[in-house]
Amino acid sequence: MKKVKEILGGFWKLYVFVWFTLLLLILYPLYLLFVLNEKHFHKGFSLLRFHTGLLMYLSGIFISVKNKHYIKKGQAYVITPNHSSFLDIIILYQTFPQYFVFMGKKSLAKVPIFGIFFKKMNITVDRKSARDGKRSMDKCGEELKKGHSVVMFPEGTISANVPELLKFKIGAFKLAIERQVPIIPITFFTNYKRLEMAGLFSGKAGPGMAKAVIHEPIPTTGMTENDVASLRDKVFKIINDELLAYAKK
Repeated sequence: MKKVKEILGGFWKLYVFVWFTLLLLILYPLYLLFVLNEKHFHKGFSLLRFHTGLLMYLSGIFISVKNKHYIKKGQAYVITPNHSSFLDIIILYQTFPQYFVFMGKKSLAKVPIFGIFFKKMNITVDRKSARDGKRSMDKCGEELKKGHSVVMFPEGTISANVPELLKFKIGAFKLAIERQVPIIPITFFTNYKRLEMAGLFSGKAGPGMAKAVIHEPIPTTGMTENDVASLRDKVFKIINDELLAYAKK
């Protein structure tokens, strides 16, 4: 029975990929207009929200998000979600409605067509280069100064044992303290059930509910470099406690 579900999930993955590619090709001329010129980035972001929303509807993925009232208009945040699926990026556009930029690995910019979003609108980082890491963090700081939120997955990558969390890296928390902007944790509960890290005809995959909770922002005003580790640990506990509580339901 499990293998049957995995095979059906594989066909669903192909269906989603076809729709993602088709919609991207249809919208690509607009993306070229909006994403390659900074003054139109907000329009590109709105188009991404429409694109991802339509893709999720066609894929049979529906979102349940708690505590959207915590997001204050005009406030820049460092957004720190847990990372459990490739869908996290797509679903975040429907979870967090205000303009934000992603910080992602450099290889994303090399993906045909899709890479356009990371070449210009978002921020890439070569994790093997300390120099490039500093450059990317400086760019994140510039975005926050403009009033734009920045998304950083503190795990850095997807755990092989989702929903179990990987150890959090300090980058996001150091950035928030340096720029004195709030951290806003987000917990994704079921994204890995919609699309698990596995082969085409293996692992969990299929339509259903994508559940998330937005946690109360944590102010960093007055914090110093000495508070980075404790802030990281606090955010880890918030997200981990939510995951453990959900698992018991």
